[in-house]
Amino acid sequence: MAVMTADVATPAPMRHGAIVLARHGEPALSRKVRLTAAEYREFWATYEVMGILPGQTPPEALKVFVAECGALVSSTRLRAIESAHALAGERPFERHDLLIEAPLPPPNFPGWIRLHPSAWGFLARVWWWFLNHHEGQETRSEAEARADRAAALLIGLAASGENVVVLAHGFFNYMIGRSLKRLGWKLVRSEGYKYWSMRRFERG
Repeated sequence: MAVMTADVATPAPMRHGAIVLARHGEPALSRKVRLTAAEYREFWATYEVMGILPGQTPPEALKVFVAECGALVSSTRLRAIESAHALAGERPFERHDLLIEAPLPPPNFPGWIRLHPSAWGFLARVWWWFLNHHEGQETRSEAEARADRAAALLIGLAASGENVVVLAHGFFNYMIGRSLKRLGWKLVRSEGYKYWSMRRFERG
Protein backbone atom coordinates (compact mmCIF):
# COMPACT_ATOMS: atom_id res chain seq x y z
CA MET A 1 0.00 0.00 0.00
CA ALA A 2 1.46 3.34 -1.00
CA VAL A 3 2.19 5.75 1.81
CA MET A 4 1.00 9.29 1.15
CA THR A 5 3.34 12.03 2.27
CA ALA A 6 2.50 15.69 2.63
CA ASP A 7 4.34 18.11 0.43
CA VAL A 8 6.79 20.15 2.45
CA ALA A 9 7.31 23.65 1.13
CA THR A 10 10.94 24.55 0.64
CA PRO A 11 11.61 27.99 2.09
CA ALA A 12 12.83 30.51 -0.43
CA PRO A 13 16.46 31.54 0.07
CA MET A 14 16.85 34.87 1.83
CA ARG A 15 17.71 37.68 -0.52
CA HIS A 16 20.85 39.69 0.16
CA GLY A 17 20.49 43.27 1.26
CA ALA A 18 21.91 46.08 -0.87
CA ILE A 19 25.46 47.41 -0.46
CA VAL A 20 25.85 51.20 -0.55
CA LEU A 21 29.39 52.49 -1.06
CA ALA A 22 29.55 56.12 0.10
CA ARG A 23 32.43 58.57 0.02
CA HIS A 24 33.32 60.61 3.09
CA GLY A 25 32.58 64.34 3.43
CA GLU A 26 34.89 67.18 2.40
CA PRO A 27 38.18 67.03 4.31
CA ALA A 28 39.40 69.95 6.42
CA LEU A 29 42.37 70.65 4.15
CA SER A 30 42.41 73.32 1.45
CA ARG A 31 43.27 72.25 -2.09
CA LYS A 32 43.80 75.84 -3.27
CA VAL A 33 47.57 75.50 -3.42
CA ARG A 34 50.26 74.57 -5.93
CA LEU A 35 52.78 71.98 -4.82
CA THR A 36 55.93 70.20 -5.95
CA ALA A 37 55.96 66.40 -5.94
CA ALA A 38 57.75 66.39 -2.58
CA GLU A 39 55.24 68.86 -1.13
CA TYR A 40 52.37 66.74 -2.44
CA ARG A 41 53.72 63.74 -0.50
CA GLU A 42 53.49 65.84 2.67
CA PHE A 43 50.04 67.10 1.65
CA TRP A 44 48.77 63.54 1.18
CA ALA A 45 50.25 62.39 4.49
CA THR A 46 48.37 65.23 6.22
CA TYR A 47 45.18 64.48 4.28
CA GLU A 48 45.32 60.88 5.47
CA VAL A 49 45.18 61.81 9.16
CA MET A 50 42.77 64.76 9.09
CA GLY A 51 39.03 64.75 9.60
CA ILE A 52 36.28 66.53 7.66
CA LEU A 53 35.51 70.22 7.39
CA PRO A 54 33.14 71.19 10.26
CA GLY A 55 29.60 72.32 9.58
CA GLN A 56 28.76 70.01 6.69
CA THR A 57 25.25 68.67 6.19
CA PRO A 58 25.19 65.16 4.69
CA PRO A 59 22.67 64.54 1.88
CA GLU A 60 19.23 63.56 3.07
CA ALA A 61 19.05 60.48 0.83
CA LEU A 62 22.27 59.10 2.32
CA LYS A 63 21.00 59.81 5.85
CA VAL A 64 17.89 57.78 5.06
CA PHE A 65 19.96 54.85 3.76
CA VAL A 66 22.05 54.91 6.95
CA ALA A 67 18.97 55.13 9.18
CA GLU A 68 17.43 52.09 7.49
CA CYS A 69 20.53 49.92 7.04
CA GLY A 70 21.29 46.84 9.08
CA ALA A 71 25.06 47.42 9.14
CA LEU A 72 27.12 50.61 8.98
CA VAL A 73 30.89 50.32 8.53
CA SER A 74 33.70 52.76 7.84
CA SER A 75 37.38 52.78 7.11
CA THR A 76 39.72 53.61 9.98
CA ARG A 77 40.67 57.01 8.52
CA LEU A 78 39.38 59.94 10.58
CA ARG A 79 37.58 61.55 7.64
CA ALA A 80 35.53 58.38 7.15
CA ILE A 81 34.83 57.94 10.86
CA GLU A 82 33.68 61.55 11.28
CA SER A 83 31.48 61.20 8.19
CA ALA A 84 29.83 58.10 9.66
CA HIS A 85 29.21 59.97 12.93
CA ALA A 86 27.71 62.90 11.00
CA LEU A 87 25.25 60.48 9.41
CA ALA A 88 24.51 58.17 12.33
CA GLY A 89 25.11 60.18 15.50
CA GLU A 90 25.98 57.90 18.40
CA ARG A 91 24.99 54.70 16.60
CA PRO A 92 27.88 52.21 16.91
CA PHE A 93 29.58 51.00 13.76
CA GLU A 94 32.54 48.85 12.80
CA ARG A 95 35.77 50.32 11.42
CA HIS A 96 38.04 48.34 9.12
CA ASP A 97 41.60 48.92 7.89
CA LEU A 98 40.51 46.83 4.91
CA LEU A 99 38.57 49.87 3.61
CA ILE A 100 41.28 52.56 3.65
CA GLU A 101 42.19 54.41 0.46
CA ALA A 102 44.75 53.01 -1.97
CA PRO A 103 48.07 54.91 -1.82
CA LEU A 104 48.87 57.95 -3.97
CA PRO A 105 52.66 58.36 -4.35
CA PRO A 106 53.25 61.07 -6.97
CA PRO A 107 55.61 60.62 -9.92
CA ASN A 108 59.08 62.01 -9.29
CA PHE A 109 58.78 65.17 -11.37
CA PRO A 110 61.40 67.93 -10.97
CA GLY A 111 60.87 70.57 -8.31
CA TRP A 112 60.06 73.36 -10.76
CA ILE A 113 56.77 71.61 -11.61
CA ARG A 114 54.07 72.84 -9.25
CA LEU A 115 50.50 71.54 -9.56
CA HIS A 116 47.23 71.64 -7.69
CA PRO A 117 46.59 68.62 -5.41
CA SER A 118 43.81 67.39 -7.71
CA ALA A 119 46.26 67.27 -10.62
CA TRP A 120 48.87 65.46 -8.53
CA GLY A 121 46.19 63.01 -7.37
CA PHE A 122 45.23 62.23 -10.97
CA LEU A 123 48.84 61.77 -12.07
CA ALA A 124 49.70 59.69 -9.01
CA ARG A 125 46.75 57.40 -9.64
CA VAL A 126 47.69 56.96 -13.32
CA TRP A 127 51.33 56.20 -12.44
CA TRP A 128 50.20 53.76 -9.71
CA TRP A 129 47.51 52.04 -11.80
CA PHE A 130 49.26 51.71 -15.14
CA LEU A 131 53.00 52.02 -14.37
CA ASN A 132 53.18 50.22 -10.98
CA HIS A 133 54.67 53.30 -9.31
CA HIS A 134 54.20 52.55 -5.59
CA GLU A 135 57.41 53.59 -3.80
CA GLY A 136 57.29 50.55 -1.54
CA GLN A 137 53.64 51.06 -0.63
CA GLU A 138 50.69 48.87 -1.60
CA THR A 139 50.77 47.90 -5.27
CA ARG A 140 47.78 47.81 -7.60
CA SER A 141 47.62 44.01 -7.47
CA GLU A 142 47.78 44.07 -3.67
CA ALA A 143 45.02 46.69 -3.53
CA GLU A 144 42.88 44.64 -5.91
CA ALA A 145 43.25 41.63 -3.63
CA ARG A 146 42.28 43.82 -0.67
CA ALA A 147 39.24 45.08 -2.59
CA ASP A 148 38.19 41.47 -3.16
CA ARG A 149 38.47 40.81 0.59
CA ALA A 150 36.48 43.96 1.33
CA ALA A 151 33.76 42.90 -1.10
CA ALA A 152 33.58 39.48 0.58
CA LEU A 153 33.24 41.18 3.98
CA LEU A 154 30.39 43.38 2.79
CA ILE A 155 28.61 40.52 1.02
CA GLY A 156 28.78 38.57 4.27
CA LEU A 157 27.13 41.46 6.11
CA ALA A 158 24.45 41.79 3.41
CA ALA A 159 23.70 38.05 3.54
CA SER A 160 21.40 38.72 6.52
CA GLY A 161 18.98 40.40 4.12
CA GLU A 162 19.58 43.87 5.54
CA ASN A 163 21.29 46.70 3.68
CA VAL A 164 24.92 47.65 4.33
CA VAL A 165 26.30 51.20 4.12
CA VAL A 166 30.05 51.81 3.81
CA LEU A 167 31.74 55.17 4.54
CA ALA A 168 35.11 55.04 2.86
CA HIS A 169 37.06 56.59 -0.02
CA GLY A 170 36.55 57.51 -3.64
CA PHE A 171 38.98 55.31 -5.51
CA PHE A 172 38.98 52.32 -3.22
CA ASN A 173 35.18 52.32 -3.28
CA TYR A 174 35.53 52.14 -7.08
CA MET A 175 37.79 49.12 -6.69
CA ILE A 176 35.34 47.42 -4.32
CA GLY A 177 32.60 48.10 -6.86
CA ARG A 178 34.64 46.31 -9.54
CA SER A 179 34.99 43.32 -7.24
CA LEU A 180 31.25 43.29 -6.51
CA LYS A 181 30.42 43.38 -10.23
CA ARG A 182 32.71 40.42 -10.88
CA LEU A 183 30.75 38.53 -8.20
CA GLY A 184 27.41 39.20 -9.89
CA TRP A 185 26.31 42.39 -8.14
CA LYS A 186 24.71 45.16 -10.21
CA LEU A 187 25.18 48.90 -9.85
CA VAL A 188 21.60 50.21 -9.64
CA ARG A 189 22.25 53.79 -8.52
CA SER A 190 25.30 56.02 -8.84
CA GLU A 191 26.08 59.58 -7.79
CA GLY A 192 29.67 59.42 -8.99
CA TYR A 193 32.61 59.92 -6.65
CA LYS A 194 32.22 63.42 -5.20
CA TYR A 195 32.18 63.97 -1.44
CA TRP A 196 29.13 62.34 0.22
CA SER A 197 28.23 60.55 -3.03
CA MET A 198 26.95 56.98 -2.98
CA ARG A 199 26.75 54.01 -5.29
CA ARG A 200 24.20 51.28 -4.58
CA PHE A 201 24.75 47.66 -5.54
CA GLU A 202 22.21 44.84 -5.48
CA ARG A 203 22.61 41.13 -5.99
CA GLY A 204 21.98 40.19 -9.60
